[in-house]
Amino acid sequence: MAPRSGGTAPRPGGEDGPGAAPRPARSVPSAPLAVTLDDVREAQKILSGVSRTTALEGSRYLAGLVGAPVQLKCENLQRTGSFKLRGAYVRIARLTPGERAAGVVAASAGNHAQGVALAASLLGVRSTVFMPEGAPLPKIAATRDYGAEVRFEGQIVDESMRAARRYAEETGAVFIHPFDHPDVIAGQGTVGLEILEQCPEVRTVVVGIGGGGLVAGIAVAVKALRPDVRVVGVQAAGAAAYPPSLEAGRPVSVEAPVTMADGIKVGLPGDVPFAIIRELVDEVRTVSEDELSSALLLCLERAKLVVEPAGASPVAAVLSAPESFEGPVVSVLSGGNVDPLLMQRILRHGMAAAGRYLSLRLRLTDRPGALAKLLAELSAMDANVLDISHVRINPRLGLSEAEVELQLETKGPQHCAEVREALHGAGYTVMI
Repeated sequence: MAPRSGGTAPRPGGEDGPGAAPRPARSVPSAPLAVTLDDVREAQKILSGVSRTTALEGSRYLAGLVGAPVQLKCENLQRTGSFKLRGAYVRIARLTPGERAAGVVAASAGNHAQGVALAASLLGVRSTVFMPEGAPLPKIAATRDYGAEVRFEGQIVDESMRAARRYAEETGAVFIHPFDHPDVIAGQGTVGLEILEQCPEVRTVVVGIGGGGLVAGIAVAVKALRPDVRVVGVQAAGAAAYPPSLEAGRPVSVEAPVTMADGIKVGLPGDVPFAIIRELVDEVRTVSEDELSSALLLCLERAKLVVEPAGASPVAAVLSAPESFEGPVVSVLSGGNVDPLLMQRILRHGMAAAGRYLSLRLRLTDRPGALAKLLAELSAMDANVLDISHVRINPRLGLSEAEVELQLETKGPQHCAEVREALHGAGYTVMI
């Protein structure tokens, strides 16, 4: 599976849907792609007994929106909590004895770190992982528990990556790239083989994109066996390097990517996956932070699955435009390694985005019992008061007025509207 240059064969699949990245013009096919179906099948043999064949879980809620079956491919339940073990193990397993003796080195804020650490341990190879300062403590602990030596360098993964490359040059350790290598992509492509085996009637596969290794591998497997299946990639809008790269026909860097989805927070596509994605992936969409947090909340509440923001990105895409996906649909939940503190913030954000919180400022007559009456009325409306601020002295208030700011927990947008309407009907002046 030596690297080869990308080709320009016509891309199978349907018409572009909403949010599609423009496709570059093509003419005559050139060199073959760096990863083939045979490479993915060989990777599947290497991974036998190592990686899990993760489950497909149906989502009735998403199916109702799409109007066709929607399945969730649960790579969040893979060993180490993400798909990364697949590619890391195949890459390290194919090293020569001399390369293994020199050890391996990687850079990651979490999922790739754990995948490399476990893969190296299983193969008896020494591993060193560079992580940025401030990496989540659970991911640091897990990486160490899997057997890697953890070193800290820089504030972002790019700085850790440079440190890892320097370490490789100084020590002779083999640098294990998280996505820009044919062996890694072939390993990730085994997810595509499993999807076709588990859901042979699939029409659309939706996959999150960071550097591009997972969607590239899946596309190689799926398009070789089922060229009629549409493969859709999803990026966070604040870290979307692939749309401009596809338009330019080459990897283009996005400066200072910003997103809660750290698993797909990559500023520059890899050369190897880019060539594959350009030829085989039908469309790349972007999703907002609100859509990501709503999708994560849905996975937790409806599917009972803990998924990190990057892993929820395909669900976010389906939620944002369900009518544009032909079913049956398989959405790949790429990982579930989310820091508990981040999870708390994301869930609050997701509940706000889903209309589960209501902020109000209203005026009432300043007399004994007025606030108690308001709270009793809110209780009767089944609105839970999370926070309250009662202001009685302010130049903007009349002599007999008081102002109350409320944070309420509700049952959703319809309930929010009902609460507002009921307050108006009760004679309260609602400011916001």
